[in-house]
Amino acid sequence: MPITPTKKIWFDGELVDWDQATTHVLSHTLHYGTGAFEGIRAYSTPRGPAIFRLREHMERLHLSCKILMMDLPFSVDELCNAAVEVVRVNELTDGCYLRPLVYLGYGEMGIYPLNSPVNTVIAAWPWGAYLGDEGVAHGVRMKISSWIRHSPVAMPTASKTVGGYVNSSLAKVEAVKAGYDEAILLGADGHVSECTGENLFVVYGRSIITPPPSEAGALRGITQNSITTIARDLGYEVSFEALRRDDLYVADEAFLTGTAAEVVPIASVDDRVVGTGEPGPVTKAVQSTYFSAVRGTEERYESWLTYCS
Repeated sequence: MPITPTKKIWFDGELVDWDQATTHVLSHTLHYGTGAFEGIRAYSTPRGPAIFRLREHMERLHLSCKILMMDLPFSVDELCNAAVEVVRVNELTDGCYLRPLVYLGYGEMGIYPLNSPVNTVIAAWPWGAYLGDEGVAHGVRMKISSWIRHSPVAMPTASKTVGGYVNSSLAKVEAVKAGYDEAILLGADGHVSECTGENLFVVYGRSIITPPPSEAGALRGITQNSITTIARDLGYEVSFEALRRDDLYVADEAFLTGTAAEVVPIASVDDRVVGTGEPGPVTKAVQSTYFSAVRGTEERYESWLTYCS
């Protein structure tokens, strides 16, 4: 999706003009992929713009940097305050997207990363539905990728690592070129892991299943956690279980979740229609409640919002 420039980007503790937020072409992360990032959304609420689950995202960013042995020079509180400042100064409202990035800058060339300087940025811009308004309303077509999700013994899956997303990019390109909207990756053991940037849920009756991140080699999704809480509050049974690819074919409903994607129904997997091919009652219930929560009209999830006004 195209990026709409805004006025300011937070860069190593200072607000700089959008066009001035640059780095050297020999920056370490650009060559070797050692960096960590987050994706965060802010929404309009009755009390003004609010960032959804901001602290959890910044805590995960710190976790990612710890795993990569990168010394992030800003605390969680400082990063949260910076994110609020970026939304406020750019006068952003509904559905805007924030991208915190911690990367290794210009200093040395070579695989060993720890002598390169650490740079930290937070950008924000208006961004619509990642998989399209039609996908959110009616569902997306999924393809199980020929690429498998990298094993936790090859790449740290608890870290949202810059270089790790080459795996996702390959799967996404394969799916889109084949005429699908999104890809599902299996793990090395053949069980379902996750999508290219989203966690996956299947529904059987009133029971909801999602693969356990630690066993599936998937990222521990913050939206996955939100939806698990919402679904249980709505009275549904939610469990973390391994899923085979054919479990997806015979599910009553399926949907994917992610900060960028939000909550999107799955219409088909490998050309097998899921349920009726339209969003089912469970999917619609959790999706509706999620959108109410992020926009500040569900009081019980008020603690998930950080207000920017």
